Amino acid sequence: MNPRRFLATIIAVAIGFALQVAPASAQKKPSLNIYCWSEYIPQSVIDGFAKQNKVKVNVENYASNEEMLAKLQAGGAKYDLIQPSEYVIEEMVKNGGLEELNLANIPNLKNLDPKYTKQAHDPENKFSVPWMAGTVGIVVNTQKVKDPITGYGDVFVDKYKKRIVVLNDARETVSWALNSLGLPINDINAESLGKAKDVLAKWLPLVKVYDSDSPKTAFLNGSVDLGVVWSGEASILYKKNKKFAYVLPKEGAHLFIDNLAIPKGSKNKELAEKFIDYVLDAKVAYAVWKEFPYITVNAEARKLMNKDELAIASSNPPEDAKLEIFRMIPNDAAQQIDKLVTDLKNK
Repeated sequence: MNPRRFLATIIAVAIGFALQVAPASAQKKPSLNIYCWSEYIPQSVIDGFAKQNKVKVNVENYASNEEMLAKLQAGGAKYDLIQPSEYVIEEMVKNGGLEELNLANIPNLKNLDPKYTKQAHDPENKFSVPWMAGTVGIVVNTQKVKDPITGYGDVFVDKYKKRIVVLNDARETVSWALNSLGLPINDINAESLGKAKDVLAKWLPLVKVYDSDSPKTAFLNGSVDLGVVWSGEASILYKKNKKFAYVLPKEGAHLFIDNLAIPKGSKNKELAEKFIDYVLDAKVAYAVWKEFPYITVNAEARKLMNKDELAIASSNPPEDAKLEIFRMIPNDAAQQIDKLVTDLKNK
């Protein structure tokens, strides 16, 4: 055989062999795709899990449950882990939108405070595991606001016009009006929405900023003096400056329980369950709380808190607080709420 032709043949065979084995030897790291609330999972926790398990973790954020649901319904099967609130878990379980968890893969479930497990939205925790709880209440810059603030009626008054920040969340907004009227926040009908509309028509023109992602920002830059915000945001403000006080409205407030769940069609279910177990470790859960101090649902993590941390009111509501959890409502009711608030905001 011609030496050149022989050499060319050897090279061709080698290249062909290399092309066949390359995909196996150059496989990408397994990936976990998380779709979650913004400012809710510390980067250190993401990095710690990725390093420990030699995987890649991709994170995308949403600002409301409704935004998350809309994206999933539009084809979000690429996500392996989501963070729905309780009423959305209820809806997704009903519609078959969640994978059933293999609880044997999550031994750290034992660390959870029973107060936050086996709730009405998932009585056996077959589909969800509590991530964090919180309340929605009033933050007051006590250096600027000297009047006593005890409820919604003290916030939405003319003297504070354009000095108020509120969550950009229609259902939350309507619930405040219903609470102020002494009406159940889960009983949504034409009559109750009509009454809520009359209240909000007076309240919303007073608002300067709508922000669900980081309402604390408006306080820190001096744009506002009052607000109705997530308790975790209130805790961060308090830790930065004790002038920011937190008040649970006397009329009643929303207690939310956000959860970790696996959407139907996840390609990495076991990896998602491994992440759930990882964040339920007491030290990891405490690290999460340190950065995003809502209400920890982890009883073992709570034991790691010092006296000052346990004294933060927005992270530790009193046992006798008047709190109510959202339940699933019909789609048409949710649409009516969205339209009501959107129309009033655009006036």
